Amino acid sequence: MSGKTSVSEIFEIPKFYYFESGNDYSGSKDDFSYKIQNGQSLKCLTWHGRLCSMKAVIENQQEFDKTQEGFSEMIKWLESKYNEKK
Repeated sequence: MSGKTSVSEIFEIPKFYYFESGNDYSGSKDDFSYKIQNGQSLKCLTWHGRLCSMKAVIENQQEFDKTQEGFSEMIKWLESKYNEKK
């Protein structure tokens, strides 16, 4: 692997360690936006547009185990939601 820092082929998302440390993360690609909220689990929200998650109409949300396996499932889920709208 050549110094790849993102775990996604589509999005710039940090590795699981970032989330193990208790951080939230948000980003976008084109008009597709997402937020990963950190709690007892990892909750992923998606919407379209440039509004922040507090003002946007959330189109999809799903919770995943806060484990490496749950994190990998979340990345696949997030990529599938992006690809559905293309």
